[in-house]
Amino acid sequence: MGKPVREYLLTLCITAAVTYLLTGPVRKFAIVAGAMPEIRARDVHREPTPRLGGIAMFFGLCAGLLVADHLTNLNQVFETSNEPRALLSGAALIWLIGVLDDKFEIDALIKLGGQMIAAGVMVVQGLTILWLPIPGVGSVALTQWQGTLLTVALVVITINAVNFVDGLDGLAAGMVCIASTAFFLYAYRIWYSYGIEAAAPATLFSAILMGMCLGFLPHNMHPARIFMGDSGSMLIGLVLAAGAISITGQVDPDALNLYVGSEKEAVHQTVPVYIPLLLPLTIIAVPAADLILAIVRRTWRGQSPFAADRGHLHHRLLEIGHSHSRAVLIMYFWSALIAFGALAYSVNSASMWIVLGIVFLSAIGLVLLLLPRFTPRTPRWMERFVPPRYRRRGVPALAPEASTPASAGEQPASVALEDRAPVVTGVSGVNGATAIGARSRLADRRKAGTR
Repeated sequence: MGKPVREYLLTLCITAAVTYLLTGPVRKFAIVAGAMPEIRARDVHREPTPRLGGIAMFFGLCAGLLVADHLTNLNQVFETSNEPRALLSGAALIWLIGVLDDKFEIDALIKLGGQMIAAGVMVVQGLTILWLPIPGVGSVALTQWQGTLLTVALVVITINAVNFVDGLDGLAAGMVCIASTAFFLYAYRIWYSYGIEAAAPATLFSAILMGMCLGFLPHNMHPARIFMGDSGSMLIGLVLAAGAISITGQVDPDALNLYVGSEKEAVHQTVPVYIPLLLPLTIIAVPAADLILAIVRRTWRGQSPFAADRGHLHHRLLEIGHSHSRAVLIMYFWSALIAFGALAYSVNSASMWIVLGIVFLSAIGLVLLLLPRFTPRTPRWMERFVPPRYRRRGVPALAPEASTPASAGEQPASVALEDRAPVVTGVSGVNGATAIGARSRLADRRKAGTR
């Protein structure tokens, strides 16, 4: 089987194009269907914004699988493995549950049960963990029940981690896109470098997931015109988990044959190179940490672990003064640092430069966290190429007549509009979610009864 890089790129582009083109009509459908919930206390947007963006993402997934099935080389993935069909079955089920939740706000326990059922559907069709490479022990074969429980646990954790982090415009889609990019490079390396065909499904899933996120991001960046909702966040979480399960449970670590000796020695020495279970956990380290902290925080307060609050990482970034866009970029930075740091370590664990580079970039990330008031300015010759928020803008001086006291009724409407200061970043826009401004606004909101 050849190495169809161009076919992967074609599949990615088709998935992104279908998702992008369908998101606009889906937005109109969501408005007509009334899938525009009221503003909740924990939300950071100030205007009702339609959900159901997961509809476009699901059809992008279907288009990607359909195109891959008709390509010369990728078609063999469907002929030799049932995993793409298992993914589509589980994705359809979790997508339907998400659509119902976006429209009718179903109970959290019902969603949890649906996530388990979707994972079980994939297990029944063969997408499950069969063995685990354990350092110092070797490949440990799992019983059917052990593999099923581990698979269901990984799916549920990944889905909820992505769902919990979906709180700012473009945050979940961007972080999952970064994670899937790192995972694609890892899976393709396992397949291309070592000739392990069992890694092909995971490579395909990662390419399709990148296309889904890239196609949706232009509509979801701040200010968002549409949200992916649970129908989208749970869907991309399941696809990400499916790729991790595929390369974890289906690829035998002894097949790498990098070292001569017993299987125990081979697995022990190749752990830095072959970390199929650890890498998927590292690429969702930020949302997983947010998930764990949220459960501990809510349980400590005597609340349900599924009770929503404003204590997530992205909420705290807004509290200390970061703008909406900068908070998202900081979360992107940490996700990319962890994901690609683990990827680089898996390629060459003996290189001290990798460790030093990660430490240096971590220091930069900490500096960015401590500079919430820093506003980047772009050189004038580049202003035409950047968004308006990064351009130099001066507040127009008021006319002498405007400085004298006058009633609002004595000024024409056009004069009042002209003398008004330009709207700065963070003020409510017309398309959807916006950032919380100064800390005083957040404090006023909390006084209103939020926690």
